[in-house]
Amino acid sequence: MQITLITACYNSAGTIRTAIESVLSQKGVDLEYIVVDGGSKDGTVDIIKEYSTRSTSSTWFKYISELDKGMYDAINKGIAMATGDVVGILNADDVLATDDTLAHIASAFESPEVESPKSIASMPTSGL
Repeated sequence: MQITLITACYNSAGTIRTAIESVLSQKGVDLEYIVVDGGSKDGTVDIIKEYSTRSTSSTWFKYISELDKGMYDAINKGIAMATGDVVGILNADDVLATDDTLAHIASAFESPEVESPKSIASMPTSGL
């Protein structure tokens, strides 16, 4: 199971490094990490570029930097790029609690004891 994590940011030079490092430190998970920057002018893109070459066999790092219509537009751009089975959002000023946070999430989704929709298309629409 692959997890896609999306971070939308704009002028986040003061916090983006710790967010990225918390994602790239994840172990035991197939991860796609997408950072969508809204055209920052404060050095955020330079920090993102430092990390963009750190893709490994289990972690794929992608980013774009272009003007957008705000955080939700940026998140939607990230979702459009996502290829993971599970998609999550990490804000630019947040960090993942431990280096196995996403492995625990993947394990929960793979557990036969946990019922979860695999996609919105498979969710029932009658009675909504």
